[in-house]
Amino acid sequence: MSPAAPALEGFTHTTFTHEGKTRDVYRTGSGPAVIVIAEIPGITPKVAEFGRRVAALGCTAVLPRLFGVPGKGQSAGAIMRSIGPACISREFSSFATRKTSPVTVWLRALAREMHAECGGPGVGAVGMCFTGGFALAMMVDDIMLAPVLSQPSLPFPIGRAHRRDLGISDEDLARVKERCAAEEGLCLLGLRFTHDRFVPPERFQRLKEELGDNFVAVEIDSSPDNPHGHPRAAHSVLTEHLVDQPGTPTREALDKVLDLFRSKLLSSG
Repeated sequence: MSPAAPALEGFTHTTFTHEGKTRDVYRTGSGPAVIVIAEIPGITPKVAEFGRRVAALGCTAVLPRLFGVPGKGQSAGAIMRSIGPACISREFSSFATRKTSPVTVWLRALAREMHAECGGPGVGAVGMCFTGGFALAMMVDDIMLAPVLSQPSLPFPIGRAHRRDLGISDEDLARVKERCAAEEGLCLLGLRFTHDRFVPPERFQRLKEELGDNFVAVEIDSSPDNPHGHPRAAHSVLTEHLVDQPGTPTREALDKVLDLFRSKLLSSG
C-alpha cells in the first residue's frame, strides 16, 4: 500500500524484513529515529499526526504497520477487525504473564536498522495501548534511549497477576534493570488515565517497584467530574483523547514525551 491516504501525506512508504517477516513502514522527517508503534486499530490519522510532531522536533518518525489499514480513521468496526486477529496472533502476548511479545524481536531489528541509517546517539520508541509495553521490551538493546509506554494494556488485566504484569519476560526485565542501574539518566516514561480499566494502577506501581526513579509516571485524572472534562473511559493519551491545548494535562503529557526525545536524542550535551 502506498501512503496515498490524506492522513499519510508527507510520509514515505518502505518495507522492512527480519527473519522472514516483512512489514510496511511509513516514515517522515530526518534525524535520530523514533519508532512509533500504533495502537489498535492501526496507523490512524491521529497516530500519523503524532508522528509529524516527532518529525517536527528534528527526528525521523518511523511508523511500522503491525495491523489495520494505514491512514484509516478509528471506528468500532476498525477496532474489531484489528483486535480479533491480534489477540490470537502468536506475535502478541495478549494473555500470558511474564512473557515478552515475540513481535518485539522484529521491532528491535527495525530500531537497529533505523539507528544505523538515521544516526544520532540512539533511538526512541512509543508504544500505545495494545503495543504500549513494547518500548519496555525494546530497552534490552543499548540503543534504546527514550522509551515511552502510553497506556500499556498487555497482558489484558483479567486477574491480579495480569494487573501487575509488565508484558516482559523475567530475563528481559533483568536486562532492563541492569541498564537502569548502570546508565545515569536512563528514563522510561509511562502515561495513563487514572480510571482506564485497561491500564490498572497496579501495573504502574510494579514499574515503580522494579525501576525506581528510572520510571516516570504521568497519570491523568479521569475520575467523575474531573476539572478537565476527561471522560471516565479516556484511554489514548497521545491520540484520540488528547486535548491539544496549552495547560491541559494531556498536552502536558505530550510535551513531556517530546521533551524526552529532545533531551535524549537531540541534545548535544
